Amino acid sequence: MSGTILVTGAGGQLGKTLLDQWQQSPLPDYSLEAVNRSALDIADGEQVSAVLSQLKPSVIINAAAYTQVDGAESDSDAAHNVNGAGVASLAAWAAQNGARLLHVSTDFVFDGRANTPYTPEDKTAPLGAYGASKLAGEAQLRALLTENYAIVRTSWLYSSYGNNFVKTMLRLMGERDELKVVNDQVGSPTSTRSLAALLFAMIRRGEYSGIYHWSDGGSISWFDFAVEILRQALAKGLLQNEIPIQPIATSEYPTPAKRPAYSVLDRSRAQAEFDCPAASWQQQLSAVLDELAQD
Repeated sequence: MSGTILVTGAGGQLGKTLLDQWQQSPLPDYSLEAVNRSALDIADGEQVSAVLSQLKPSVIINAAAYTQVDGAESDSDAAHNVNGAGVASLAAWAAQNGARLLHVSTDFVFDGRANTPYTPEDKTAPLGAYGASKLAGEAQLRALLTENYAIVRTSWLYSSYGNNFVKTMLRLMGERDELKVVNDQVGSPTSTRSLAALLFAMIRRGEYSGIYHWSDGGSISWFDFAVEILRQALAKGLLQNEIPIQPIATSEYPTPAKRPAYSVLDRSRAQAEFDCPAASWQQQLSAVLDELAQD
């Protein structure tokens, strides 16, 4: 297979990782085009049609999203314009032009009441505006594209780029004498490196349909994640001093948006169908910390 792959949201952490990993991707017959928000705001339907008609991609990876979970509570229109209507515009163009669409979604489409990993078939029930906007995008995509698409839900995404939990923890661990981190929200970290590798593997195989889940495995709390970040960062020389990390309840750290208490994703379908990254979440974290150490 061959053609042009278009990455939307190229200025975000996943978009930057896709560009960074492209030379190592198993897709020698494809070319890559990447557009950031200034070149393509997917919330602008006319711009979507114009830019895509010019670039004529055979595959679209939608890494563009409104990701401010708390901000969406006070500005749900902005979230829905990008995560809902924007996705619909991409899907409509793909349907009319025979393109494939890989769309990245989130664990926030679930309410967190489960106690076993969520499968792609499980009932969705978002707790807040961000999750609702992402679920709206999924629904509109599925209505417009009956084939040639995949929705990849992921969780706790981080990288060496942009703002994310890992980089925030490293900064705070270097600034403070003690940290308090929530211990009653359980999920699975995902490196953008492994997510990018999965997306490339899906395009290489060329056969995908419906909803997939992806993370780096594990069933841990944010507190557990912070403890491992500290351990590895000390070993790699990214931090010089060990500080105490105290586990706290969500109720002690109120936020505008309610988070799911449990959002571990069952990734077995993706693992069964594609050549998936096999490294553990600890190994994926180590690779990102190595990148940050080089920077």
